[in-house]
Amino acid sequence: MDYRIFPPESILETTVDLPASKSLAVRDIMLSFLSDRLSLAAPLATVCADTRTIYDILAAGIPTDGSTVDVGPAGTAMRFLVALFAATDGADVLITGTERMCHRPIGALVDTLRELGADISYKGEEGFPPLYIKGKRLSGGAVTVNASVSSQFVSALMMAGPLMAAPLTIMLQGNVMSLPYIEMTSRMMLRYGIKNEVDRDKVVLSSGKYSGAYPQVEADWSAAAFWYEIAALTAGWVTLKHLKENTLQGDRMVAPLFERLGVLTEFTDEGAELSATPDLYSTLEADLSDMPDTAPALAVTAALAGLRFRLTGVGALRDKECDRLQALVEELRKIGVIADIDNYGNTLVWEGGRVPVQVVPSFDVRGDHRMAMALAPVAVFYPGVKISNAEVVEKSYPGFWSDLQKAGFVLIDTEKLKQIQEAKAKEGKE
Repeated sequence: MDYRIFPPESILETTVDLPASKSLAVRDIMLSFLSDRLSLAAPLATVCADTRTIYDILAAGIPTDGSTVDVGPAGTAMRFLVALFAATDGADVLITGTERMCHRPIGALVDTLRELGADISYKGEEGFPPLYIKGKRLSGGAVTVNASVSSQFVSALMMAGPLMAAPLTIMLQGNVMSLPYIEMTSRMMLRYGIKNEVDRDKVVLSSGKYSGAYPQVEADWSAAAFWYEIAALTAGWVTLKHLKENTLQGDRMVAPLFERLGVLTEFTDEGAELSATPDLYSTLEADLSDMPDTAPALAVTAALAGLRFRLTGVGALRDKECDRLQALVEELRKIGVIADIDNYGNTLVWEGGRVPVQVVPSFDVRGDHRMAMALAPVAVFYPGVKISNAEVVEKSYPGFWSDLQKAGFVLIDTEKLKQIQEAKAKEGKE
């Protein structure tokens, strides 16, 4: 499904009911399963494709017969389930995913699990899925994990920790990516009865058993980033229902960054009220180590606003649903912006270089939901932009396109348009 997108004809003013946080929902599903209360998390399966995937897999039970579990494109499910299966005595499973998933690194997690006694073998390229796992009770104790690739490796080990023979201590090696997501896992595990402590160097888990807790739902700050982008580019007003100022979500820090791009935030009982201001910074410099998923929305907004930018701490974006850094460089060039990757692949930078834009951009989102949502608002400056494979937003925000239409954007399905044009041409010949 490909869309041509046109901006609202009047000043944008809209209220958006954001989806529940995918990060919180996936963890609640995992922790509810470990507490033998998975049924309580059933509504969270409807949040998006990723939460449906992990819920359906866990609802079917952990395989003990060597059968295959396919997580599709759900990277979080892959990391969390690998640790769970490896630490579950009697598990016998092959875990795989899409072609892209089988090129996303998982070696750092596998190496650490093997230190703990896990029986895991690669069935394709070394360091990548698919994996064959024979689960058993792991030793626990102290291990070191390379936390510079993904915070999900650490969260996966944390949630599997209480299944191990001894309390688990995880030493964090390298530049820790997305620390707020590790802290999110920590605080949610506390709710489920597991004592733990987290800092930038280590995670220490106490021995204990998971106990019941009711899953909690709050609006998704990662999804909110794209509405901040829309508010900035349209100079409109956006209300984001149920978005909380006090939250476990690290992407909450997107609000002060977008203030530099001309968007003010006021929190009310209803949620967050976004409004535009003409006050912009001259450049945007930010360390996104704790929130790399916000980079597409920030980069596109800054580029269209004419603000040079330097976004550091984004190296992990190379291993997302696509090489998101390279994708941003290539797609930004279609709007005349010559961005570069700097600092050994850890920084996205634009120093103001431009090339002429001769055609309305047609964007290749490379199967990446966040690329699709970040590039769609470009229609404000280039009406009629094309977004390919628009259905990829199902992964995290299934209602994005309908919310965009409610806000006044016009979406035209290019295949339907082609069929209409062909039908009219046929009628003309007859």
